[in-house]
Amino acid sequence: MATTKLGFIVQRPPYKTENPKLALTHAIASQSVEVYLKDGDLVTADLAFIGDGVLNCIKNQKATEHYNISSTESHIKNSLLLDLNVLVCKEDLEKFGLSENDIIMDAEEFGADMKVKVVPFAEINKMMEDMHHLLFF
Repeated sequence: MATTKLGFIVQRPPYKTENPKLALTHAIASQSVEVYLKDGDLVTADLAFIGDGVLNCIKNQKATEHYNISSTESHIKNSLLLDLNVLVCKEDLEKFGLSENDIIMDAEEFGADMKVKVVPFAEINKMMEDMHHLLFF
């Protein structure tokens, strides 16, 4: 039995490029690879938002209204529904004058038990050290 750990690091702001959504869709899709694995093998995915990437986590996004596309907010909530570990850099949130009240912290309306964790960058750095593969978006 082997576990492969994937880390998805989002460092770009939302809606200027596809990168943040690609990170989220790849992290979500990583949970469906079980059909290709040996019995007992697992793939886990952690998501971390750092730098300008923390702006992806602002709640009450109006992407459908402004861009006619699904919001990054719904992707983050789907990640929580799939029990992905979602981390947001505390120092970068503070740099933008944001707090936990301004960002998506849960997806209770989706039935998710997981919650977003606002953590110091040192904890995100530790998470990155523990991953087998890191992908930067």
